[in-house]
Amino acid sequence: MKNKAILYFWGILSVISLSSWGFFSHKRINRVAVFALPYKMAVFYRTHIDYITEHAVDPDKRRYIDSAEGSKHFFDADHYGKHPFEKMPQRWKEAERQYSADSLNKYGTVPWTIQYYYYRLVKNFKDKDTSAILKTSANLGHYIADAHVPLHMTENYNGQLTNQQGIHALWETRVPELLSDNYHYNVGKVHYINDPLKEAWKICRRTFKCVDSVLVFERNLDKTFTADQKYAMTKRGSRNVKDYSVAYATAYSKSLHGMVERQMRASISETSSFWFSAWVDAGQPDLNKLIDAKAAVPDISNELSLYKLGKVLPRPTQ
Repeated sequence: MKNKAILYFWGILSVISLSSWGFFSHKRINRVAVFALPYKMAVFYRTHIDYITEHAVDPDKRRYIDSAEGSKHFFDADHYGKHPFEKMPQRWKEAERQYSADSLNKYGTVPWTIQYYYYRLVKNFKDKDTSAILKTSANLGHYIADAHVPLHMTENYNGQLTNQQGIHALWETRVPELLSDNYHYNVGKVHYINDPLKEAWKICRRTFKCVDSVLVFERNLDKTFTADQKYAMTKRGSRNVKDYSVAYATAYSKSLHGMVERQMRASISETSSFWFSAWVDAGQPDLNKLIDAKAAVPDISNELSLYKLGKVLPRPTQ
């Protein structure tokens, strides 16, 4: 029975970790990114902010029905050696010649996925296709956010190689769910991205530098907590399940010196900047003409004020 309980626990954490940042965080990242957009894009995106928020998790939902979806969310940089970004060609065709498509898909394609959805969004803007713009924007934001998760940049994605199983869900789900209401989200103005593929690789390179800290700090923290202190029962949907305790998650976040908050803020900044750059590359079409006259505009005035002050934002629905 004890062994079954342990397997059940790790099974729960594995399911949670499949949701990348967790549904909560992905929704928040996409939602806050809307507020960073310039005036000529703001009305359109704010009118559809609920769609952008709710559909931020579509790529994770597709993982359950599309076997090709999983590789789009990560890049196992350490598979390619100690200096993977010096070794890996940035362009797909060159990388494919060097490693084969099968190998690239096995160890993750998130930088190329970001590039693909970027150019799809440029086309959607040119076509003035409202539905496609919203769908692609939501998807692009998801993959950009995934590229900011350190454990998406390593073969040791869930601590399974270092006896730290469950760390994936701890970093990207448990910590932000508990603490992100106190994060500051005013990320400043968008910036134009001249080369989307180069920018995607830059994100992955920066994120990969965080991998060692994510693993080492948790391993050190584990030595200071007993099992009873490390885990606690928490509510997930309608069920009570074993998860990392508030004390452990808080101590872990503190040891990381705000890394999770920084990565969320970076995700927000990059997402809004990729949206903006795609719009610019499409010739800056008038998005106000694409708004349905009957569309109900949500009242986000109070939320906007909180965002500008860098205060807590309302929690997205799960």
